[in-house]
Amino acid sequence: MLIPLLIGVHVLGVVLWIGGVSFVTMIVFPMIMRMEGSIEKVIFFQGVEHRFAKIAKLCVIIVGTTGVWLLFITDRWDALFTMHGIGITLMLLVWIFYVLVLLFEGRFFKIIFKGEAQQDTAKIFLRLTVFHWVVMGLSLLAVFVGVIAGHGGIWS
Repeated sequence: MLIPLLIGVHVLGVVLWIGGVSFVTMIVFPMIMRMEGSIEKVIFFQGVEHRFAKIAKLCVIIVGTTGVWLLFITDRWDALFTMHGIGITLMLLVWIFYVLVLLFEGRFFKIIFKGEAQQDTAKIFLRLTVFHWVVMGLSLLAVFVGVIAGHGGIWS
């Protein structure tokens, strides 16, 4: 009974988290890119980011906690970093990437906003948009591979 409950909570966390990243990537950033004024872009982005960051952090904690708990209960640690465990491994690597981005968000933004981009909001938001498309792609790949592997796919 515990395993299906943990899987359900885990999947709900992933849906909210990756769904939010996808919404920001495919809806919010194109809206920002069409805005005229730099200050409007920044204010709008900060409003969305401030709200979503809290949700994303909570989801990352829930997904990480349930994921580790599931690995512990099912004793699947040996599957990590093997072809048989490619789904689990990819999900773990994407989760670690998100944790690092969330932990070092300030330093990460300094890298994105360095140089001439500090003065040009269009460049800043272009960099953020490209970054979000890459992150969303990796996230969706992890979900795709995880689902296939978890349901007796080609790596089982």
